[in-house]
Amino acid sequence: MNIRLATLTDINVIHNLANRIWPEAYQNVLSQEQILFMLEDMYSQESLKAQFEKGNIFLIAEAYKKPLGFASYSLFNKLQSIFKIHKLYILPQEQGKGVGKLLIDEIKEASKAAGGKILELNVNRENPSFNFYTKLGFKVFEEVNIPYHQYILNDYVMRTEL
Repeated sequence: MNIRLATLTDINVIHNLANRIWPEAYQNVLSQEQILFMLEDMYSQESLKAQFEKGNIFLIAEAYKKPLGFASYSLFNKLQSIFKIHKLYILPQEQGKGVGKLLIDEIKEASKAAGGKILELNVNRENPSFNFYTKLGFKVFEEVNIPYHQYILNDYVMRTEL
């Protein structure tokens, strides 16, 4: 398995992965309407390009040049040296095989090398991936209800020290 830095030429890869992963990942967490809205809002080619331009770093996990998942992260709070994972998604048939852990390990290593002290992420309070993050050492920092267009994101903010 290979973890590589994504470039603007990978926008279609990320877009296609998101559209394959999100409906199954969130089918028991969000309404179909919200899933479709968020896919269009966050994973359209234009939105992904804007995220790259904003400084988000995208990684793609591959095996035999076949994409299995992706992640994105960035420096979130310079004063407190906090990096944030914005996205971490693995194809359903590839989950449980260590792909997500490899992506997080890569993000931890890069964030620490860049002076990071804390790695943070948000996870929906109903999302089963909460258990995955807990196993990797993330702890709930706070509960938040984030207005997002016409929706409310009911999340845990989780953190781990680097």
